[in-house]
Amino acid sequence: MLETRFTDAAGNSLAVIDFAPCFEQYGRMYRPTLLIRIIRPLNGAPQVVASCQPVRGWSKQPLQPRRGNSHLDFPGLSDELRLTTTMPLTYLLDGAPVVVTQPLYFAFTWGIPVQDDLPFVCESFLQKTIQHWRYWVKHCSIPSQFQREVIRSALTLKLHCYEETGAILAAITTSLPEEIGGVRNWDYRYCWLRDACFIVSAFYRLGHFAELEGLLLFLLNVLQRDDGQRLHPVYKVDGSLPLPELSLDHWEGYQHSRPVRVGNQAAEHIQNDVYGEVLLTLAPLYFDDRFSYLRSERYAAIFHRLAAQAYQALTEPDAGLWEQRDGWKVHSFTLLMSWAGLDRYVRLLEEQRISGDLAEATGWRDAAYQALLQAAHQGVITNSPSDPSPDASLLLLPGVRFPVTAINRDTVAAIQAQLGADSDHAELPAFLYRYRRQDDFGRPAHAFLICTYWLVEALAQLGEPDQARDILQRSLAANRLGLCAEHFDPAHQQQTDNFPQCYSHVGLINGAFAVSPPWADIL
Repeated sequence: MLETRFTDAAGNSLAVIDFAPCFEQYGRMYRPTLLIRIIRPLNGAPQVVASCQPVRGWSKQPLQPRRGNSHLDFPGLSDELRLTTTMPLTYLLDGAPVVVTQPLYFAFTWGIPVQDDLPFVCESFLQKTIQHWRYWVKHCSIPSQFQREVIRSALTLKLHCYEETGAILAAITTSLPEEIGGVRNWDYRYCWLRDACFIVSAFYRLGHFAELEGLLLFLLNVLQRDDGQRLHPVYKVDGSLPLPELSLDHWEGYQHSRPVRVGNQAAEHIQNDVYGEVLLTLAPLYFDDRFSYLRSERYAAIFHRLAAQAYQALTEPDAGLWEQRDGWKVHSFTLLMSWAGLDRYVRLLEEQRISGDLAEATGWRDAAYQALLQAAHQGVITNSPSDPSPDASLLLLPGVRFPVTAINRDTVAAIQAQLGADSDHAELPAFLYRYRRQDDFGRPAHAFLICTYWLVEALAQLGEPDQARDILQRSLAANRLGLCAEHFDPAHQQQTDNFPQCYSHVGLINGAFAVSPPWADIL
């Protein structure tokens, strides 16, 4: 639910309320393909100009309106696109200003239009949708601190769930640039298997298991469809691949940031961290008895296959977490995730929750452990056994419970010292670059927000909760609405890249839980 308030120079003001209806009706969720806008006068005699100029898909071909009694149709599509409104259509079509003396209602529909009394439908749907989201929030577990931020992040995470299949999108936008005017513009409207690992941890903390179950079922669908084959790092909401990646040269892009892209070539990458991460994601099926009804011998076999693939990939160069398009190598992050996934697999075997060869699995886990130690330079895990540069992804060492505390502590300290992006707090940065080495497009110019939250969680786990809490508090300056993009430019206090970014909100949720005292110490 979004409310935006406008005030002109004379003090006239109005509120614009936008929402998509979502509530339970007749025993199931009602989610029509419908956008509702309500314009309410607040003070004086505010004026508005409204227009509706839809285009046909990526072609940008304008659709011509056909006037009805109190609506505009846009014919020529595969289904009915209609704007129903209480605003006089003459003003709407002419783009003429209208004095708002009473609420104006707009319903933009695809398929079945609104045929009942429009003000009644809009107001009724507004109240039912507010009640739905309040009910959902009421059933969230939240930390004792940063409550408002976690609630906003939880709602944002929920809105990235494609409930029909269980997939969770990385973002709902494409091609918003990492750097204004630059070429790092990507389509994030897909489900990364890597993200699933972190999303599961957030939903566990929030206590929302329906969304978690939906994601697990989506993953199991993908795993069975790709049975025995190499996993891709990213999928569409229906489990297919977001290929090919296309550049739309006739699109201008945000602030002239070209190209605008559709699809994501990362689906063709080898990103071997995915095997360990999917093992981590699926582990709750067997550790948590609330999911016992989902278990089967088929899934136990999937665990074994993923573990074998994680082991086999330990020496294979890949694109890594940051999806390098050139210069692949063995990445420490891949080794870490492989170790973590294999460690959970060994524990499942030790506790006889699944059947398999414990000695073989233990050997695989130990091989991943030794491979990761090869990337330790002076006690600090760096980007690769062959690359001693720092990489913020290694902040996850404490989070996945890597068992060498000294390495965990020294690696976190080195990353904090070398990758800080806000010069005003050089010793205790709130924002971090993911790395500073050259990549396919130069050197990253902006901080990567989830690295802040990885740092917060790592410091809390290493016994530095006050330092972690301070960093989390300062990071909230990124956006006053409580919404996070993927990147942040501390010099200009500006967020960049696709917005909002699910990954960043997951990090904020986990970081807030990590630094908050238990409720028993508060109440």
